[in-house]
Amino acid sequence: MKVLSIKEVTAEQNKAFSLRTLFKEEKGDSNVKVGTVTINPGERVPLTGVSNHEENEYSVIVKGTLLTEIDGNQCRVSSGQATFIPAGEEHIAFNDGSEECELVFVLVG
Repeated sequence: MKVLSIKEVTAEQNKAFSLRTLFKEEKGDSNVKVGTVTINPGERVPLTGVSNHEENEYSVIVKGTLLTEIDGNQCRVSSGQATFIPAGEEHIAFNDGSEECELVFVLVG
């Protein structure tokens, strides 16, 4: 077993968000990545364009709300909700609220 203190993991940061990769494992053709993202109020991820990756993305919103757009369809998600984005789907997340939005994600490929 491995136990981490999330706040002690070095974060990748920019003006829009803070990302911490907690666990990452690659075996052959499969990989798993687990982490947290905090998106600042008024910011979007990615900063421009859309995200698109080869892994399925599972997320749990633990604080705040997001306006998401996936393949052109908008959806609001908030604390206590979970999302699934299939591999290859273009998506963005916009924090149009007044507080940080925190989520835990798992990428599975």
